[in-house]
Amino acid sequence: MILDSLESFFKEWVVASIDAVLFFDVAFWDNGSEAEIQLPIVVLWLVLGALFFTLRFQFINFRGFLHAVDCVRGRYSRPGETGDITHFQALSAALSATVGLGNIAGVAFAVGVGGPGAVLWMVVAGFLGMSSKFVECTLGQKYRVLRSDGRISGGPMHYLRDGLAERGLGGLGRFLAVVFALMCIGGSFGGGNMYQSNQAFAQVSTTFAQSAPWLSGDGGAVGFGLILALAVGAVIIGGIKRIGQVAAVLVPIMCVVYVASGLLILTINASAVPAAIGVVVREAFSFQAGLGGFVGVLIQGFRRAAFSNEAGVGSAAIAHSAAQTDEPVREGLVALLEPFIDTLIVCAMTGAVIVVTGAHAHPDAGAGIQMTSFAFATVLPWFPVVLSITAVAFAFSTMISWSYYGEQCWVQLFGLRSVLLYKLIFLLFTWAGAIFAAEAVVEFGDLMILGMAFPNIAGILLLTGKVKADLDDYMRRLAAGEFPKQR
Repeated sequence: MILDSLESFFKEWVVASIDAVLFFDVAFWDNGSEAEIQLPIVVLWLVLGALFFTLRFQFINFRGFLHAVDCVRGRYSRPGETGDITHFQALSAALSATVGLGNIAGVAFAVGVGGPGAVLWMVVAGFLGMSSKFVECTLGQKYRVLRSDGRISGGPMHYLRDGLAERGLGGLGRFLAVVFALMCIGGSFGGGNMYQSNQAFAQVSTTFAQSAPWLSGDGGAVGFGLILALAVGAVIIGGIKRIGQVAAVLVPIMCVVYVASGLLILTINASAVPAAIGVVVREAFSFQAGLGGFVGVLIQGFRRAAFSNEAGVGSAAIAHSAAQTDEPVREGLVALLEPFIDTLIVCAMTGAVIVVTGAHAHPDAGAGIQMTSFAFATVLPWFPVVLSITAVAFAFSTMISWSYYGEQCWVQLFGLRSVLLYKLIFLLFTWAGAIFAAEAVVEFGDLMILGMAFPNIAGILLLTGKVKADLDDYMRRLAAGEFPKQR
């Protein structure tokens, strides 16, 4: 009874907040009659920002790609550089926050609501987002600081405050930094925590409903949430070094298993792939349902891509700030690989499997992670079990990284002495996520995480001149051979 009342209050507050903050209504003429559609302000903000950064930095997502791969491999690393974790561990930690259930359940939600065409717009948003990641993670490194406990801290809460202060905008910078920190803490509780716990339990309880009856109902949700909270707590106590070590092992394994399974399904259904690609492209540009239908598909693709790879949100800059390097631009280049892996590979794989198998149009497929599970099971009957394990791993990895993001922002606002309180609240939300309804959790996650983009992009737009100067200098030195490769 208490849980039902709490969930009802939570859902009503979330819906009202989403309508007030993330959307505005636009009226237009469609097929000779007046129509209205809700445009998500923040998604438009993210996409326009990503497009600007791609042009401003002359398609750094293309020209910096191979060098970024070499940096991750440690070809340009040198002993004694400042930082807590390696390039690979930083990339893994940031990826563990983005390669989560948004790649499995979020893609299915987008296809279910917007149709197969949403997959193409996800890929486009991911490609543009690579440039946003470069800018924010370069700034994260550039303005990082050493905390009083000896740990490195960086991210938008630092470069918004200190970077804008250098431009004589100290008041604006402090305001944006505080807004970002508050939204990030909320995001760590919502999309980076509750959503992951919620969708992981949905998959596990569905798959093992017969073999493990205890997982059904509210009792199963309470028990699952408690177990997951204890597992997360065991890792986050160790801070970014422990998180980086766990992520460096977990992320590559779970990505390989998931992508390999997807490739197997696409290979088995090879004859259907060309037709599926045709459906995706055709519906991405289809005006069959009018202008409103086209805009709806585009919005779903961009929105879910933004939630999945978090490009422009500023969260990844917190993890990359801890990387061992004395070249901020180098870590920015490493960071641009995230949307490529997260969206152009993992999300695209999920969307392709759903469309090729026809799960998006099947009445028994369900929604969210159940749709993805149904799609894989049409070819691999045993895959729901694998997906359940993968879903828990994805959820777990996302939560441990987001706990670090929220912790860093919490420290900025409330000080080091209260870190334990934050971790306890975070673990409470881990437990609660398994209990609440999926719709409420998804909307709360969107509100918090996407809301972080407002102060972040506003700030980095004002700081692009500094990043451009640093990038030009770095590329000049790279071309001159000042950074010898390590064997």
